[in-house]
Amino acid sequence: MTVLTPAHPSYDALVDRVRAGALGPDPATQRITVAFTTRQAVRHEGRGTGYRNEVLSLRLAEAVGSCAVEPGELPDSALDDCVGADVARLLEHPLPPVRVAALDAYLMHVTPHGPSVGAQEVALPAGSSLEKSRARARAVVELLDLPAGATVLVVGVVNSLLGELRSRRIGYVPCDLKGGATEWGEPVVADALAAADRCDALLVSGMTLGNGTFEPLRRHALAQGKQLVVFAQTGSAVLPRFLGHGVSAVCAEPYPFFWLDGGPGVVHRYRCPGGGR
Repeated sequence: MTVLTPAHPSYDALVDRVRAGALGPDPATQRITVAFTTRQAVRHEGRGTGYRNEVLSLRLAEAVGSCAVEPGELPDSALDDCVGADVARLLEHPLPPVRVAALDAYLMHVTPHGPSVGAQEVALPAGSSLEKSRARARAVVELLDLPAGATVLVVGVVNSLLGELRSRRIGYVPCDLKGGATEWGEPVVADALAAADRCDALLVSGMTLGNGTFEPLRRHALAQGKQLVVFAQTGSAVLPRFLGHGVSAVCAEPYPFFWLDGGPGVVHRYRCPGGGR
């Protein structure tokens, strides 16, 4: 079995290796054939609040790479920029979500998720949007190795994840750049790094790759010896590359995401070899 080794000490180092063709074919020879966005508004039955998602996805051969964006922030011209472009050019694109989606598509193409690279496949059963959200939340939270009473910084507020932590009597500090409040009326902080010191572990959305907040959080976890678990629709093939360099586990969920239909699905869980962080 080939396991993704902790060979990438930073996001920039990973991008440099891809540019150099060290992980697969020359990215200048790999062209994006399809670019699309997925936009969603949801309010689960029984929930008092809802939310919106928007995701940029790029197709490279059989692979799809994705990066979530704030709804309405991605210009339509981004799709035109991507279609027919080679990955090397897109890794230099001025928009961070385009760069992340291109990197994700390339790595999904050269190293698909699966047991051969150390991923554990976890089935998500068919069900309503809320049932599938809760099943995904269980798969994510199970990657945390924490006792009841510990406190987790949750970056990217997903109420099902918070509910799963509550059921395990694990405390949390919810964080999102938009601020606001959780389903239970708890205030959501906007500055993740400022809140990290008072938390025992970090549970982080892959969306942090696209908004530039991932690297400071990874460096904090590495320096402090804290668990950092990532739930990744954005950069699902990117984030396992940091196992052992600040990232302790990843729940990778490539396109199509659990919220797109009511049928069964799968997520891919990675843990750091030997339990390291």
